[in-house]
Amino acid sequence: MIGFYNYTVILTYIGLASAISGIFFAFGVCGGESRPTYAVICLMIAGLCDMFDGKIARTKKDRTDDEKNFGIQIDSLCDAVCFGVLPAIIGYAVGLDHLVDLPVLILFPLCAVIRLAYFNVAEESRQKKTSDVRKVYEGLPVTSVALILPLLYSFHKDIGNCFPQVYGTAMLLIAIAFITRFKVKKPGMKTMLAFIGVGFLEFLWLLYKTKF
Repeated sequence: MIGFYNYTVILTYIGLASAISGIFFAFGVCGGESRPTYAVICLMIAGLCDMFDGKIARTKKDRTDDEKNFGIQIDSLCDAVCFGVLPAIIGYAVGLDHLVDLPVLILFPLCAVIRLAYFNVAEESRQKKTSDVRKVYEGLPVTSVALILPLLYSFHKDIGNCFPQVYGTAMLLIAIAFITRFKVKKPGMKTMLAFIGVGFLEFLWLLYKTKF
């Protein structure tokens, strides 16, 4: 079978499965009714998976260069769906469903893909020079939308009828941040645990505000 099959990619695939489920929820494929809240939760699950898939992959010390490169590629391909396509589809589900909204819905995943492709090129070049773990990112990491957009969505009832426009504006600003050249320090374990705590609080707040 084509591909590399070991435990290092399982979490990445779980994140992708969550994102695809979110797409189905947003489009109303499951049950015939659009459920953007479920889709947002799927986005958060995908973000949680992405936080740790790299660390799990690095525990396998005997990975070949091909396995490492496969891991980089598969992670970015899955990220494109999880944090590029899914947020745009959530935008459509919450009301960005007019022709004038189409540019933003296209721009967001496009910028995410550009950033991910650039990261792959830069990472391949970096790994030829050093085996050290990356300490700094360029541009806003695409995974950040798994915290930013759920927090914004949790206020959709408070914002009211103009929420689609607010969500669209947030998507535009985030898309620009994806491809803007600025340094972002890679979070350590303590920071990642703090992100998990923030995400859990967001999840509880989301449940409270939406009441399903």
